[in-house]
Amino acid sequence: MVKQPAEQSAKKKQNIAINGAGPVGALLAVMLAKKGYQVDLFESRPDSRKTNIYQGKSINLALSDRGWKALQAVGLDEEIRQHAIPMYCRIMHDENGQLSKLPYGKEQQAIWSVSRSGINEQLIDLAEQETSVNVYFDHHLSQLNFADKTAVYLTADKQQKIHQSDLVFGADGAFSKVRRLMQELPKERISYSMEYMPQSYMELSITANADGSHKLEKNALHIWPRKDFMLIALPNVDGSFTCTLFMNQQGEPSFESLNNETKVSAFFQQYFGEAMQYLANPVEDFLSKTASPLCLVHIYPWLVNDSVALIGDAAHAMVPYYGQGMNCGFEDCRVLAELVEEHQHQWPDILESYQQERKANGDAIIELAKRNFVEMSDLSGDANFLLRKKIEAKFHQMHPQLWVPLYSMVTFSPDIPYKTALAVGDIQREIMDEIMQLPNIENEWQQAHVYQTLLQLAEEKLINQQVGK
Repeated sequence: MVKQPAEQSAKKKQNIAINGAGPVGALLAVMLAKKGYQVDLFESRPDSRKTNIYQGKSINLALSDRGWKALQAVGLDEEIRQHAIPMYCRIMHDENGQLSKLPYGKEQQAIWSVSRSGINEQLIDLAEQETSVNVYFDHHLSQLNFADKTAVYLTADKQQKIHQSDLVFGADGAFSKVRRLMQELPKERISYSMEYMPQSYMELSITANADGSHKLEKNALHIWPRKDFMLIALPNVDGSFTCTLFMNQQGEPSFESLNNETKVSAFFQQYFGEAMQYLANPVEDFLSKTASPLCLVHIYPWLVNDSVALIGDAAHAMVPYYGQGMNCGFEDCRVLAELVEEHQHQWPDILESYQQERKANGDAIIELAKRNFVEMSDLSGDANFLLRKKIEAKFHQMHPQLWVPLYSMVTFSPDIPYKTALAVGDIQREIMDEIMQLPNIENEWQQAHVYQTLLQLAEEKLINQQVGK
C-alpha cells in the first residue's frame, strides 16, 4: 500500500475524541493537537477549577524521569516543575521513632512529588491553550459505536449529546467506560482481568507549620513500614504532606476491623506513635472516610477496528507502589506521538505499533509495582535490605555499564523499557542473593573480594544485557 503524504493523511483524520481528562488524557490532547489534529476531550466529572472539588483520586503522585521526558517532549516540563517538590531519598520511620535514609539514586537524582489534582488542572489549562482542543466536562459516555466512532454522552442536565470522530481514545482510568464497552462487543475476542489487591488505601494529612514550613524533612518521601501495612507521606508546596495509609481491607488489623474510635486510636498509638505528633486528626479522618480499592488491570487487545484504543490506566492499571502509574501513562503518550511521525500519520500502523510496544511494558510495570509493596512496607526497614542496596549502589558506581539497580532502571532510565528492567532485575536479584550469603557480609561488604565475586557473577549472567549503554 502506498502511504499518503503526512499532510494529506492528517487532513483526512482531523477529529480525535479522548475520553477522560485526567493527567494522561489531558497530556495526550496536547500532544495530538501539536501534531495538527482537532481534539475533543470529554470528562464525566465537573471542572474542579470552578467547583474547587476534585472528584478523582487524590493520592499524591511521584513524577520521575519517564514522565519528565514526555512532558519535555511538548515543552510542558518547566510549567509542571514549578509546582513539584524533588524527593531525593526515602526516610524510614521505625516503631521506636528511629530514622534511616536511603537515597533513590545518585546525588541529585530525585522523584518529584506532585498533587494529582494540581498537575491535572495544569495540564487541562495547557490543553485549553491549544486552539484545536475542546474540553467538555460533565459528559458521561453512555454508548459508543465502534464502526463509525459515534458516541453518545449524557450531560449534567440529562441531555444527550452525539459526537462523531475519526479516532477514539479511552484514557478514562482503571474503571474505563470505553474498555467496558469494548468488552461487550460480540465479535471481539478480548481477554480481560481485574485483580483487586488485599490492600486498600486512605488519605490522611500533615498540615504545615504556622510559618508555612514543613514539619518533616521536605525533600524526602517518608515511610512508616509495618510489614503488612504502611503509612507514607509526600510533601506539598504549601508546607503540608499528603499521607496515605495502605492496609488490608479485611482481616486483623484492617480497614474493616478498625471500626470505632477506641480501636482506631489504639492502632495509631501502637504503630504510628511517632507520626501522631504530625498527623492532623488521624482518628477522626479515618472514621469519616471510606478506604479506596487498589486493583490491577490486564486487557488484550487494546485496539478495536484500528481506530479505538486504550491508554494509561484504562489499558494497564497498577498499584502505586512503584510510583509509575502516571509515568507509564505519560510514556504511552510520548511513544504514541513518536509513532505518529514514524508512520506518517497512518493510524492503523500507528496503533498496531503502539500496542506491540506498550502492552509488554505495561504488563512488566504492573508486576514490578505489585512486588514493590513488600519492599516498601517490610524490607525498607530491614538492615539486610539496606545493606544490599548499599552494595548495589557501590557496584553500580564501579561498573555503570554492567549494573544499573532495578529502581534506577525503572525510575531514572527512561530509555530502558520496563520489560527489560523486569528481566534484568530478576537476574540481579539472583546474583545479590548469592552475594548476601557470603560469610560475614555485614562486616566485609566494603572489601574488594565482595566486588570481585559480584563482577564475576555479573559478567557471567548479565554481560549480554548491558542496560547502562
